Amino acid sequence: MSSSQSMPRAALSARWFAFYVVSVGAALLLVPNLLLALFGMAPTSEIWIRVVGLIAFNLGVYVWISAHHRRFLQASVYTRALVFIVLAGFVLAGMAEPMLALFGVVDLCGAIWTWLALRADDQARGALAVGVAAAARP
Repeated sequence: MSSSQSMPRAALSARWFAFYVVSVGAALLLVPNLLLALFGMAPTSEIWIRVVGLIAFNLGVYVWISAHHRRFLQASVYTRALVFIVLAGFVLAGMAEPMLALFGVVDLCGAIWTWLALRADDQARGALAVGVAAAARP
C-alpha cells in the first residue's frame, strides 16, 4: 500500500484489536495478578494464566500481520462474536466471575466494528469502480 492511500477501515479495526490483544496478552504473561486485580478478579498462582497470556500475545501479532487479508477479517468477525457468546455463557452458568464477560464485550464490539468497516470498504470500492467506469466512457 502506498503512503498516499489510507488504510482500509477494516484493516484499521483489526490493527486496534491486535494492539488490545497484544497488550492484554503481555499483561497476563508478565503481571497477571495486576490485570486481574484491575478487573476485580481473584489473584492466581496458576501457570495457565501466563500460558493464556502468551497465546493472546501471539494471536495479537498474527492479527496485526493479517489485518489486510479480507478472508481473515471476515472470519474474525464470527470468531470474536463467538468469544462473547462463550464467555457470557460461562458467566450465566456460574462458571466464571461476571467481569470475564467484559472481555467478551470488547471482542463483540471489535467484531461489530470490523463488520461495519468491511461493509464501508466494500461501498467505497464500489463507488470508486463506478467512478472509474464513468470516467472511462467517451
